[in-house]
Amino acid sequence: MDTEKWLEHAIDLALLYAPKVIMAIILWIIGNLIFTRILKIAKRVMLKREYDISLRGFIAALLYWLFKILLILMVLGTLGIETTSFAAILASAGLAVGLALQGSLANFAGGVLILIFKPFKVGDWIEAQGLSGSVKEIGIINTTLNTFGNQLAIIPNGKLSNENIVNYSAESTRREAITTGISYDSDIKKAKEVLLDIVHSCDKIMKDPAPSVMVEELAESSVNISLRYWATNDNFWDARWHVLETIKVKFDQEGIEIPYPHQVEIQKEPKRELNY
Repeated sequence: MDTEKWLEHAIDLALLYAPKVIMAIILWIIGNLIFTRILKIAKRVMLKREYDISLRGFIAALLYWLFKILLILMVLGTLGIETTSFAAILASAGLAVGLALQGSLANFAGGVLILIFKPFKVGDWIEAQGLSGSVKEIGIINTTLNTFGNQLAIIPNGKLSNENIVNYSAESTRREAITTGISYDSDIKKAKEVLLDIVHSCDKIMKDPAPSVMVEELAESSVNISLRYWATNDNFWDARWHVLETIKVKFDQEGIEIPYPHQVEIQKEPKRELNY
C-alpha cells in the first residue's frame, strides 16, 4: 500500500515538474545557441574595427560569463526557483568587489576606453601627466612610455583617460615657432630676410605651407621676431636644431645683435644723520 502511494506521489511530481524541466532544457539549449551566435558576431565586429587583441579577449570573456549567468538565472526561474535572492547576492558581491578595487577598476575602465577610442597607438610620441615619450605598450591597467632619456614611465590608465593628452604623432607634419630677440638698434627688415633665407636653404623644412616671419613683440630690451615653419615629424628636431644654430651664426655675420637680458640694480644711499 505504501509503495503504491509513493509511486502515485512520484508520478504526480513527474507530471507537475516534467514540463518545467523540459522547458528548462530547451531554454538552455536554445539560449546557448543564441548566445554563441551573438558572441561570434561581437568578435567579428571587434576584429573588423581592429580592437586591440587583449581588449578583444577581455570583452569576449566578459560577454561569455554575463550570458552564462543570465541563462542560469532564466533556467532557474523556469524551474520555479526564486532567483531574487541569487540576484541580490550577486549584486552585493559585485558592490563589495567594486569598493575594494575602486582604484584598479578606474584604471581598468580607462584602459578599455583608451583601447576602444584609440587617442594614441604604440609608437606614438605623446605628452601626458607631466611626462612625454614614445608609447611602448598599452595595457588594460597601465600605459608604458619610453622617455627621451630612455627611461621607462608607467602611467595609470584611469588618470590618462581623464586628463589632457598631446599626441605629437597623430599628424604627419608639425609647425614650429621660434622667437628670436634682436636689439632696437638692429635692422628689422634685414633680420627677417636672414631668417627666411635660413629656412629656405634647409631641405628638412617644408616649402608648402610657406615659412613666415613677423614681429611678435616690442619687449623692454629687444624686438622679438617669430619665425614659423612646417616640417615632417621625422625631420622636425633636426630642422629645429639646424635653425637655432644657424640663426646665431648668421646674425653674428650680419652684425645683428641678440641682446643680453637686462636687469636694473637700484642702490640707495644710507640716510645721513642731521646734526642740529
